[in-house]
Amino acid sequence: MTIYHEDKDIIVCLKPAGIISQSSGGEDMISLLNEHFEGSAQAYPVHRLDRETSGIMVYAKNSKAAAMLSKQAEQNQIKKRYYAVVKGTPEEKSGVLKDLLFRDKQKNKTFVVKRERKGVRDASLEYEVMGEKNGNSLLDILLHTGRTHQIRVQFASRKMPLYGDGKYGGGSGKLALFAHTLEFSHPINGENLVFTAKPDTEEFPWNEFDM
Repeated sequence: MTIYHEDKDIIVCLKPAGIISQSSGGEDMISLLNEHFEGSAQAYPVHRLDRETSGIMVYAKNSKAAAMLSKQAEQNQIKKRYYAVVKGTPEEKSGVLKDLLFRDKQKNKTFVVKRERKGVRDASLEYEVMGEKNGNSLLDILLHTGRTHQIRVQFASRKMPLYGDGKYGGGSGKLALFAHTLEFSHPINGENLVFTAKPDTEEFPWNEFDM
């Protein structure tokens, strides 16, 4: 496990693709972190990444830090940036996408809808095109809201599914979505913390772009 920072209150680490970010009863980030702590602490999740998504995450190591970080997450004070490779190219090289999203828990799928009703939540992100190659585009994305499958469904609804996103029309392969930057305030001392990482640039489709 790649660890970027650890102190008595938090741990910042890389979640691999295929591992659930919260407790699942099997192999997940909570069990992996608790094994790493060897009984000296307990991992508390304060935000999440989809199973198929890899990237930087922060976990609390005690209940006080968890409460403070959870409050930041609820108030959208934890800034998260992602790299994504989408099929096609946005008409605008940068912009803001805003939608209403409905989460169907039975189907484990999110849908863009046209009107507000029970269970519908607003979603917003901004993006910039970083490169184009062979009909695919590398995007840098800043989330304004953190809805389930938000990035995936917002681009898929515009006929630009993420590479490897079989659930939303992106075909087979590994999902090309990576949480590359995480910025937040330390829950105890208030220090502003910023962590960055890159996906495996030897792996397709990341290796198609200059990163």
